[in-house]
Amino acid sequence: MENIDFILIIKHVIIGLVQGFTEPIPVSSSGHVMIASEILGLGEQGFTFAILTNTASLLAIVYIYRKDIVRLITNFFLYLKTRESRYKADFRFAIFIVIGSIPAGVLGVLLSDVIADNVSMTTIALMLFVTGIALWLIRNMRGTKKDADLTTKDAIIVGLGQAVALTPGISRSGATIISAIAVGMKQETALRFSFMLYIPVSLGGVVLGITDFLNEPNKGALAVPYAATFIATLFMTYFAMRWFMGIMKSGKLSYFTYYCFLVGTLLLIFY
Repeated sequence: MENIDFILIIKHVIIGLVQGFTEPIPVSSSGHVMIASEILGLGEQGFTFAILTNTASLLAIVYIYRKDIVRLITNFFLYLKTRESRYKADFRFAIFIVIGSIPAGVLGVLLSDVIADNVSMTTIALMLFVTGIALWLIRNMRGTKKDADLTTKDAIIVGLGQAVALTPGISRSGATIISAIAVGMKQETALRFSFMLYIPVSLGGVVLGITDFLNEPNKGALAVPYAATFIATLFMTYFAMRWFMGIMKSGKLSYFTYYCFLVGTLLLIFY
């Protein structure tokens, strides 16, 4: 039996905790994973690792929104079957999720290699500044649109925000929540729509990358570190998401502005 490298496991657990904590909040999980990997000396994490951590975060988000997901799917088909008005709001919300998922889905397929090959610490720093500025601009906005008030235009704008977040350093949750608040959504609706958009795009990435994951030559040797990473990411995403939901209710998004500016500045100084 091969010796277990506990240091490697601990490093991967730290990366998993970083991914899990930063996935729901508007500070860029991909950027922070790159930063943490650099600090820990793990180098660039491969596509297999990204699929692993993304799947763990996806499962945590799906669990949190499981009741909403079941309701939306059920009422979507009930409306198709009965055309009853009581199901229409959920039917339209589901349609808007599909529409909003298209920009990131298309650009993710077309530009993933280009984006991945043009990322540096400076890029991440600059994109954190962009995220911070955008969060500052919408910090006092209080929209009125609820789930039933959304339009196709709203879905497209928020979907484009998610597409922009394909760039490491631009937060996916930040870009979608900022876009959602900017078009007039209430905090609760903005949060729910943001993470409902995350589910199909993230699931699509997992499905498209499953072959690469299965063909990963080192997955046997990395089985224990990867398993530890998965568990750490799963639980940390859950708790971070619950915490962030509280932040959204209190309207304290400006806190993340200061954080983005701080980390961006440190990256420019030291990298």
